[in-house]
Amino acid sequence: MGQMGFFDLGERYAGLDKFGDPLVLLKKTIPWEAFQPELQAVWRMPPEERKSNAGRKPWDEILMFRVLALQQLYNLSDDQIEYQIRDRLSFMRFLDLGVEDRVPDAKTVWHYREKLAQAGMVRSLFDRFDAYLRDNGYLAMGGQIVDASIVPVPRQRNTREENETVKAGESPKDWEGDLHKKRQKDMDARWTKKHGKSHYGYKNHVNVDRRHKFVRDYEVTNASVHDSQTLDDLIDADNTASSVWGDSAYRSAGTERSLDERGYRSRIHHKGKRGKPLTARQIKANKTRSKVRVRVEHVFGFQERSQGGKFIRTIGMARAKVKIGMMNLVYNMSRLVQFDRSAAAPG
Repeated sequence: MGQMGFFDLGERYAGLDKFGDPLVLLKKTIPWEAFQPELQAVWRMPPEERKSNAGRKPWDEILMFRVLALQQLYNLSDDQIEYQIRDRLSFMRFLDLGVEDRVPDAKTVWHYREKLAQAGMVRSLFDRFDAYLRDNGYLAMGGQIVDASIVPVPRQRNTREENETVKAGESPKDWEGDLHKKRQKDMDARWTKKHGKSHYGYKNHVNVDRRHKFVRDYEVTNASVHDSQTLDDLIDADNTASSVWGDSAYRSAGTERSLDERGYRSRIHHKGKRGKPLTARQIKANKTRSKVRVRVEHVFGFQERSQGGKFIRTIGMARAKVKIGMMNLVYNMSRLVQFDRSAAAPG
């Protein structure tokens, strides 16, 4: 088999374009260079701190950020993202890599993501892109919808006593003497029950604007935190409308009073109580509200199906915040691509 030449590669790329390579639009639509200030602050050592210019040069910040975006878009492990970059022409083109170029290995991907976790920088990247959306006319409009989704992580095989100790914020004694074991134990994830099933991990609490269906804000907690506990932090004061939608988990007298005092109009679902079922009027109101509230389910549905699922392979809250923050950021990027594709469509 002969070596692939320039024109052979061009022909392969033309074949990908024929089938509509989605990464072409993602690369073209997103202002990747806008993220460089935050990325350089975390990933590049200031010149005055460098001991010498010898050694291998660091990876380009934008390339590595695109790697992390790809990893999140397809929910790939570090080993798998390295393999897929080596194997897939569409990935190489997205990263501006030729077949002769070196590829960041799994350890490098982990290292760069770990730097983001230590700096808590994903929130700044998310806010940077949200500002870009607003500057380009995608204001938060029509009211806001709040909801939460469980993000599972690998289950811990702990004893009941160990779980109780972890819940109390302490580390079991036998873990302290085994550093390798302790590094594999998630002290921040928690169990919760939903619809009669047990789940272990974290929660992605989001605020979605009704008009454009972008995630405008988010909070990451362990899975045991009740949805309503993050409502005050999720409310987007910049939304152009006052209505707030949410399912019945957010309903309480305190919530209704708080929203009213802050000038918001509650569209949160009514909740029946034991011995006091919903009235016909409340049932009708809930059905009407569901037609709007369901838009947030489209966000979670996209993350589950089009982003390869919400399962994450991390240990600890800091790393979970990186993965879940990137999950929301990459969703917003994909959503913007959808808008641009629709605007460019004929007719």
